[in-house]
Amino acid sequence: MGHLKWTSDLNTGIDVIDNQHQRIVEYINALYDATQTQDREQVGAVIEQLIEYTLSHFTFEEEMIEQAGYPFSKAHKRVHELFARRVTEFQQRYSLGEDVAEQLITLLKTWLVNHIRRDDADYTGIVKENLIGAQEKKKGFWSRLTGR
Repeated sequence: MGHLKWTSDLNTGIDVIDNQHQRIVEYINALYDATQTQDREQVGAVIEQLIEYTLSHFTFEEEMIEQAGYPFSKAHKRVHELFARRVTEFQQRYSLGEDVAEQLITLLKTWLVNHIRRDDADYTGIVKENLIGAQEKKKGFWSRLTGR
């Protein structure tokens, strides 16, 4: 199985999102490492941290794409909700004593890479144009106005 490697083709070009995605990869790799220790408590703790961080990322991303005017933001949120439900089920199964860590790692790796390459790639143009581009134009105006 091994670690998930971050590759440049996973970059969206939106730094804050790329940093958050890389953090999720770090959590997935930490989960793999924890499974190697066979310390059930540690594995459970990493699963909890990974889910908590991922849900926080989803909330941030959903707000960002909505502000950018992404027309499929509700559908994107629904994809997140379905995935969150699925991962939470794994967490519950684990807490009941079932050994699902390896299945969960496989799911996380596959889902994250596919989600970034397909679903997230769909919104990057609109976010760059409507949010990042608008911020840079404001900075340019503000710089001209203030002479900075």
